[in-house]
Amino acid sequence: MSEILAENLSGKAVMGADGAELGMLYNITMDIKTGELHDLVVTPNDDITAADFGLELDDENRLRMPVSRVQAVKDYIVVQR
Repeated sequence: MSEILAENLSGKAVMGADGAELGMLYNITMDIKTGELHDLVVTPNDDITAADFGLELDDENRLRMPVSRVQAVKDYIVVQR
């Protein structure tokens, strides 16, 4: 995957590989010692629940989606459901 600046991802829509819009990217978590990315923090659309993906919610009811599910980053961030 080519390099993408984090500032270009802020507020980007997150879409499932099946075309369903899941929500908007709120933040990305990472290990500050290694620089390894961990989770996308996604503000879900009203009709999306954590149970739909077997994911955890943070304290603000945002989805925590492992970056390993990211398949592509273009106009949307496309993730495996």
